[in-house]
Amino acid sequence: MRKTRKKRLSAQSYIEGILAADRIRLSQAITLVESRLPQDQDLAQEIMEAVLPHTGRAIRIGITGVPGVGKSTFIEAFGQYITSLPRKLAVLAVDPSSPKSRGSIMGDKTRMEQLSVNPLAYIRPSPARSSLGGVAQKTREALLLCEAAGFEVIMVETVGVGQSETMVHQMVDFFLLLMLAGAGDELQGIKKGIMEMADLIAINKADGENAHAAQMARQEYESALHLFPLPESGLATPVLTCSSLEEQGIAEIWEKILAHQAHTQKNGYFEKNRKRQNHYWMHDQIRYYLEEAFFEHPPIKKILPQLENSVIEGKTPVQKAVRTLLDIFQNAKKP
Repeated sequence: MRKTRKKRLSAQSYIEGILAADRIRLSQAITLVESRLPQDQDLAQEIMEAVLPHTGRAIRIGITGVPGVGKSTFIEAFGQYITSLPRKLAVLAVDPSSPKSRGSIMGDKTRMEQLSVNPLAYIRPSPARSSLGGVAQKTREALLLCEAAGFEVIMVETVGVGQSETMVHQMVDFFLLLMLAGAGDELQGIKKGIMEMADLIAINKADGENAHAAQMARQEYESALHLFPLPESGLATPVLTCSSLEEQGIAEIWEKILAHQAHTQKNGYFEKNRKRQNHYWMHDQIRYYLEEAFFEHPPIKKILPQLENSVIEGKTPVQKAVRTLLDIFQNAKKP
């Protein structure tokens, strides 16, 4: 039996649904912007242009930390607190895709059981696919769509590996770094760049027998941060302890975020950073579409396996292979 093709909605249907906070239309629109089909991309662009004037009013928070730090548990406790204020919250959780199958572990809704059924919360897992550092290529669009749907706080969770921290930092107003205590040398393996990006460092799982170790870790991080120059925001990076399980320290973190927003809006950094986010986004999209056009170009697809094997076998220098491919691509673009 032939499967009936699902009828495509009009751009206006998506737009009206998003602005009316219809979660079904919002989810469909995010799926649309994640699609690689040309017809979907054209429709997604029309939707994005229409909702853009209704964006920009949410607090954008990036959350990162090494695997095992308790990001999901923290986000659930933090999200439950934010919705109790009450504020509408959207969580964009980037799932790591399998490099072999291109599938993803869509487990965020099962990891955040209470938040997933909270009427003021919306959780959207997105497959990372081949995007640099694991950040879904269309996370920025999803963020703006959630803002247009009326969500007041947007949290972007990273997989905590590679360059994802840098990319998320470039799309948020506040960058929260979760750390653990009691795992040996507290500063061992912590990249200086990640600490410099952080607007707040929270030592998670500061409960039970780990409470004392968390306080010690807090002192170590505070001492280390004194060696760093003052961030461009004009605020020194605070270090707090928290317990997601006991819901301790959660309110203090939210207060720091609000204080940071108030301070940066007053000194002009908030607006400057928002403009910089758009600049990063534009250049990121240019790189993305150029790379996609390059690898999908028929002459490139035809010769690439041959050149790859030649490079792997050591018969062709890498630079020569790259130059050959670029010449083919550039010459094909000439009139």
